[in-house]
Amino acid sequence: MKSSLNFGIRVSLVPLFLLLIMVGMPTFSHGQEKLNRLVEEREQLHRSWQASEEQKSGIFGNRTKKDMITTNEWMERIIKKDNQIMAELEMLKNIETAEISNEKEDYKYIAQKQQHDIDVLKRSLANKEQVIAEIKASKRSYEWAVFLLSLAVLAMGILHYRKVRKSRESVIISTNFSRHKQA
Repeated sequence: MKSSLNFGIRVSLVPLFLLLIMVGMPTFSHGQEKLNRLVEEREQLHRSWQASEEQKSGIFGNRTKKDMITTNEWMERIIKKDNQIMAELEMLKNIETAEISNEKEDYKYIAQKQQHDIDVLKRSLANKEQVIAEIKASKRSYEWAVFLLSLAVLAMGILHYRKVRKSRESVIISTNFSRHKQA
C-alpha cells in the first residue's frame, strides 16, 4: 500500500511537470489547445486512478485482485495519455525548431538583400562622386581658359594702348616738328 501511495505521488507530479514545460514553450494556437486538452484528460484519468486506488471491496476493507486490476488499468490509461502528451510536446518542439530555422533563413535573406542594397548604393555614390569630380575638373579647365583669355585680352589691350600712345606721340612729334619748321 505504501509503494502504491509513493507511485501515486510520483504520478500526480507528472501533470505539474508537464504544466511547467508547457508554460515555458511558446504558444502555438492549435497545438497548444490540443496539449491543454490532453493534460486535462490526463488529470481526469489521474482522479479516476486515485478513486480506484481508494476502492476496497474485499473482506474487512481489504483490496481485492479485481480492485488492483482496475487500478492498473487506470495506470495504463494514464501512461498512454502521458505518451500522447510527450508526442505532442515533441511535435510542438519540432514545429518551434522549424519556425526558428525559417525565421533564421528569413533574417539571413533580409540581411543579404540589405547588403546588396547597400552595395548598390555605394556603387551609385561612387559614380556620382566620379561625375562630380569630372565636373569640377572641367570647371577648372574652364576657369583656366577664362583666366588665360583674360590675360590675353589684357596683354592685347596693353599692346594696343602702347601702339596708340606711340602713334599719338609720333603725331604730336610730327605736328610739333612741322610747326617748328614753319616758325
